[in-house]
Amino acid sequence: MVKFAHMADVHLGGWKQEPLQELNFKAFEAAIDRSIKERVDFVLIAGDLFDTAYPPIETLKRSFFEFRKLKEARIPCFIIAGSHDYSVSGKTFLDVLEKAGFCKNVADFEDNGEKIILNPTVYNGVALYGYPGKRSGLEVPDLRRVKFNDTPGMFKIFMIHTAIDKAVSSPGVMDSVETALLPKADYYAMGHLHIDYEMDNFVYAGPIFPNNFQELEDLQKGRFYLVDTEAPNPLTKVDLKMKDIISFEFRVTDALRATETIIAELDKKNLDDKIVLLRIRGEIENGKTSDIKFNKIEEFLKQKNAYFMLRNTHDLNQKDVALEIEVKDSENIEDDTTEIYSEQNPSDFNGLIPLLLNSLSIEKQEGETSETFLNRLVAETKKVLNF
Repeated sequence: MVKFAHMADVHLGGWKQEPLQELNFKAFEAAIDRSIKERVDFVLIAGDLFDTAYPPIETLKRSFFEFRKLKEARIPCFIIAGSHDYSVSGKTFLDVLEKAGFCKNVADFEDNGEKIILNPTVYNGVALYGYPGKRSGLEVPDLRRVKFNDTPGMFKIFMIHTAIDKAVSSPGVMDSVETALLPKADYYAMGHLHIDYEMDNFVYAGPIFPNNFQELEDLQKGRFYLVDTEAPNPLTKVDLKMKDIISFEFRVTDALRATETIIAELDKKNLDDKIVLLRIRGEIENGKTSDIKFNKIEEFLKQKNAYFMLRNTHDLNQKDVALEIEVKDSENIEDDTTEIYSEQNPSDFNGLIPLLLNSLSIEKQEGETSETFLNRLVAETKKVLNF
């Protein structure tokens, strides 16, 4: 009866690192091209097309190009806002896409205080309903009182960007809507949870591309779904593998030797055109975090022709240094502390400590904005560090 593509959690512009941002766009481009090749009747994007309600102009330009391809192929696109591209004011760049004729936001509803009545967008005998995702799960209590403005006899699709009880592995960790309370639909086009989930007619499309370090480790790739209601198996999961990913985990106690240890281990593997993930844990007992020369590791990976390196040092800690300081003069506590620390921890860096403390002691000037003050503070610090 109907064939469509179901996407969600595209998060265009979400990655700050340009190589990964590029892969995110390439994955979206691949999903659009596959949808056109499959000659779907329409495309659904169930929230978080953008990573923010106000994406940069370059992100908009590239996304508009992809939507233009859909329009030229005469394939309509139906969307809702997600928790990232939703705005309390109701004004987002999804409106710009809609006004340009590239898509239709199906979130059309009226709140009478007791119920939220959802009005359908009707297309070729299909009734599409939608409700936006909101920050901090604020859409969940709303979804407990939604009701369809019914369209008897039509194939009903409900687009929502939220967590449902059946898909949440640990109840209580996040608020989720009870599926029994949702109005009956033939297909629930879900977004928000970046998981591989399809049960009955509830389907999370998953991210188009992994959105963080952990997802790169766990998911390895993005995906979306093609749905053909006339096929024996209506759901087809389409994997979007942009690059091979290889993960390494190192436990570091000696920061002075860590760089060479890491490089030696990396040298054993074929890293050609791969995303390299470095997870570094441990408590440093010898040296300090800055002794791990990540720039040297990155240079080595370039020689190995790796695509990109991403590191995670969240669980890397410096062993606490116990300072026994006898303060004779409270006026000189800063100088005394610096002197004793330098004696117990000899390093070329120690000579910069007084200069850094001085640069960080500058005060915000009257009438100076916070951003200007921060930029001035950073500039002074860079001078000391000779950046």
